[in-house]
Amino acid sequence: MKKSLKTTEHLALLKTLYSLRVGAGLRQSDLAKLIDEPQSFVSKVEQGERRLDIIELRVIVKALGTSLEHFIKEFEKNINETK
Repeated sequence: MKKSLKTTEHLALLKTLYSLRVGAGLRQSDLAKLIDEPQSFVSKVEQGERRLDIIELRVIVKALGTSLEHFIKEFEKNINETK
């Protein structure tokens, strides 16, 4: 299996996370407090330096006030926009 870093899908994932955070009116430090992580964790995730597992993604998505289902829809939309 090919590495997924810096692929269209990976960049769409990062864009989706960033867009949802900004759309929720949160700074990185605000999100970090909500998920009980340092601000550097959020920064590394958004920069693609830190990979998330599904449980971590769910925690972040819930802190952003949305669902995994909504996140996936936005993620798929962002993938399709970049093709």
